[in-house]
Amino acid sequence: MSLDFPTDYGSIINMIKQIDPIKYSKTRNYTNGAVTYLSPYISRGFISTKIVLEHIKMKGYKFFEIETFLKELCWRDYFQRVGQVKDLNEDIKQPQHPVFNTEVPIKIVKADTGILGIDQAIKQLYANGYMHNHCRMYTASVVCNIAKSHWLHPAKWMYYHLLDGDWASNACSWQWVAGANSNKKYFVNQENINKFTGTNQYQTFLDKSYLNIEEIETPSHLLTTSKLNLETKLPKIELFELSEELPTFIYNYYNLDPKWHEHDLGNRVLLLEPDFFEAYPVSENCIDFMLSLSKNISQLKVYIGSFDSLVKHHNLKTIHFKEHPLNKGYVGIEEPRDWISEKVIGYYPSFFSYWKKVEKQLKNELA
Repeated sequence: MSLDFPTDYGSIINMIKQIDPIKYSKTRNYTNGAVTYLSPYISRGFISTKIVLEHIKMKGYKFFEIETFLKELCWRDYFQRVGQVKDLNEDIKQPQHPVFNTEVPIKIVKADTGILGIDQAIKQLYANGYMHNHCRMYTASVVCNIAKSHWLHPAKWMYYHLLDGDWASNACSWQWVAGANSNKKYFVNQENINKFTGTNQYQTFLDKSYLNIEEIETPSHLLTTSKLNLETKLPKIELFELSEELPTFIYNYYNLDPKWHEHDLGNRVLLLEPDFFEAYPVSENCIDFMLSLSKNISQLKVYIGSFDSLVKHHNLKTIHFKEHPLNKGYVGIEEPRDWISEKVIGYYPSFFSYWKKVEKQLKNELA
């Protein structure tokens, strides 16, 4: 399946307008379902979950008609709230167990597991930077619960290729599958994969009932693992000058909002910190996608280096940036991001407990 993710503002807003939340609710679990494909833009901070919600509200839906869609939208906010409080590079609730290795099966990386629904999804990930959410869960289940790999390195492998790579959503989801952020591991079998990916496979290592799937031994072809060398290729940039007298608005991999301070006079800098991308590497496709989105921001300059070096080199005085847990070392005027609910903050140990709080607000708004 070929996917095209436009990067001009008008096309992205049109994608929001085309959402059918009722059809989405009925078909979202299928790889050919009516998913929105908006996650790359939300992850890059180009649009927000709140913006999507506001467009949906204008169509006059009642809460009960689109509850499933609203829940899925809120999952992203929930993971972001967890990321504000927890170190997502560590097991959140309890250690994953058992763990046989801290690498990733080579057959996963080569899209050669023998499970067509998974292998096709991995190939699409490499080609388009996208993987359906259920296929992400299938992949993580095989890696963590069948091959017994610790979730962290495989999660970074997937994040590396995802245009919608969001460390909070990605890490929390992998931990949920692996049982490090949930009370029970997530297992998938061949019947489930066939149903939702449109494949028709039998007699695979996953062709078991759910009563037996948790007891299977790791297939021999998944035992060979590797630690991947994931590196980010940052672009070459031209030198530029900034005005010391004007405020400076800092954009980054998680904030490419073209409407942020759109009409305010100031310096606009896309900050790409090598240390950040060393800790959270992404592919060349992801960098190109980010740079293409950034062209919607007028007069934006690209700077490669640390936050401190940018400030010192250009003698910047007044600096604005959006809050994000991965903005390490930023100093200045921190501004909040958009949320579906600005009042429901802090850590909730489960999505259900978070959702019950947000649900009350949404029921009032969509009465």
